[in-house]
Amino acid sequence: MTVLTAPTVRGGRTRAIRLRPRSVLAIVAVSLAGVVAFGWPLIVDPGTALGHSTDAPLLFSLIMPLLLAVVLAEISEGGLDVKAIAMLGVLSAVGAALRPVGAGTAGLETVFFLLILGGRVFGAGFGFVLGATTLFASSLITGGVGPWLPFQMLGAAWVGLGAGLLPPLKGRAEIALLAAYGALSGLLYGVALNLMFWPFTTGVESELSFVAGAPVLDNLHRFLVYSFATSLGWDIGRAITNIVLVGLTGSVVLRTLRRAARRAAFETPVEFTPHTVRPSDG
Repeated sequence: MTVLTAPTVRGGRTRAIRLRPRSVLAIVAVSLAGVVAFGWPLIVDPGTALGHSTDAPLLFSLIMPLLLAVVLAEISEGGLDVKAIAMLGVLSAVGAALRPVGAGTAGLETVFFLLILGGRVFGAGFGFVLGATTLFASSLITGGVGPWLPFQMLGAAWVGLGAGLLPPLKGRAEIALLAAYGALSGLLYGVALNLMFWPFTTGVESELSFVAGAPVLDNLHRFLVYSFATSLGWDIGRAITNIVLVGLTGSVVLRTLRRAARRAAFETPVEFTPHTVRPSDG
């Protein structure tokens, strides 16, 4: 006879994907590589060959899919069961369907609030995988596959991961926390993607241009001017969209996802106890 006990939900959150130490190390490693990939114009030594070239994003766009594949494989080996895969598939499909609704027009990104709420309920590991798979699936639908896709996947994975690491709160305080996180993550996601596109979008001989081999502070000044002049409005639009969607749907979606988590019982231990067969049972 199988005996099931109620799952332990810490702070309204369960772990649909259990992260082992090796999985955590893999996420840390790919995140550090991602920081270098996004921020290479500002952190690569100007004296190196890479610092004098704009080929770095192309190089990183080839490396990042391999790193993400290694992380996803490591996570799946550590604790990705059938129920977690099913939930991941459902939420990834919903996110992929939601993304074309906004299509990024004026910063109206309708997918990030779901990554935030999913990561909040199902944990940091689930949020990381959900961000990556959702952006991958939505790019296949919208035809947005290109060198930028690995950067978008990692950025979205960070958004879901961070949501799963937020401190436990309840009620309106939790919604306020998630809305604030949605605003901050929306802005930072835009800044990160700007770094990836910046060296290619402004040409040369401009106050906004990336200058290969220039001192870090000079390029940082140029990047900040570029961001304020070209994309701040879009990033603010993404932040406001996250605030509005989390505020309007957060309570309902959180209840729905937590109900699904309780029924799936991701963390429920399964114990087998001996059953004595009596003559009358036969």
